[in-house]
Amino acid sequence: METDGKRIFVEHLQQPARLVICGGGHVAQQTAFLAGRTGFHVTALEDRPFFADAMRMAGADQVICDSFENALEEISGSRNTYFLVLTRGHRYDGICLKSILQKERAYTGMMSSHGRAAAMRRQLKEEGIPEDVLNAVHSPVGLSIHAETPQEIAVSITAELIQEKNRFRKSTGYDDELLAFLTGEKNPDGKIALATIVDRRGSAPREIGTKMAVLPDGRLIGTIGGGCMESRVMHQCLRILKEADPRPRLTEEILTGEEAGEEGLVCGGRIQVFLEVL
Repeated sequence: METDGKRIFVEHLQQPARLVICGGGHVAQQTAFLAGRTGFHVTALEDRPFFADAMRMAGADQVICDSFENALEEISGSRNTYFLVLTRGHRYDGICLKSILQKERAYTGMMSSHGRAAAMRRQLKEEGIPEDVLNAVHSPVGLSIHAETPQEIAVSITAELIQEKNRFRKSTGYDDELLAFLTGEKNPDGKIALATIVDRRGSAPREIGTKMAVLPDGRLIGTIGGGCMESRVMHQCLRILKEADPRPRLTEEILTGEEAGEEGLVCGGRIQVFLEVL
């Protein structure tokens, strides 16, 4: 944005996306694994100890082993909370949905056939849930990719979660590892250079707000897209880390058409990157 003739970079940050999975079967396990590796903080609710342990093994950040009624009482909704109903039966689906739809949420999905989903909507409508609320439930859940195996179904579900999460434009923000370095939890006595994309044109691979930290030994925390542009930004960061009085600066990097072709992009692009030493 511009004000008084000056350009100002404004970041619109959100809390990390939180995924709550009701159920611990094969699809739930695969979904927990994939979602955890695509930026979601995963909480699993499962009333059977064996399957609760399986969700822990799949990488869920938190597992609550209790009845779905009791477990959902512990879950507070938010505009960054995504709910998945992947239970083992119609009765449990209804219990979970009825509780979830009374919470603030970003997304609700339920694994079911079209017929089962329609029956569930009729049942909950009779119990007083508004029709527009029920129509917002993604059921059958997942993108239509003709998935069959638990792994394929988990891919379709995770893809839909990512699609919903990224529908609203926002800055990429700070992941846990990057925050650990910026706050001094890691590398407490060392300087660090932070590179933030503040503008982009063409086929630049990452969005505005994407961040990468560079340590004096050349280690990178995060990525601004890889390839030639990232390498040039990294070397600029290493140079300013050696300066006695490093000052913030704005740099522009251009990806030529030839470079873009080598990196698998359709055409070249340009990014402006703000560099600062912390």
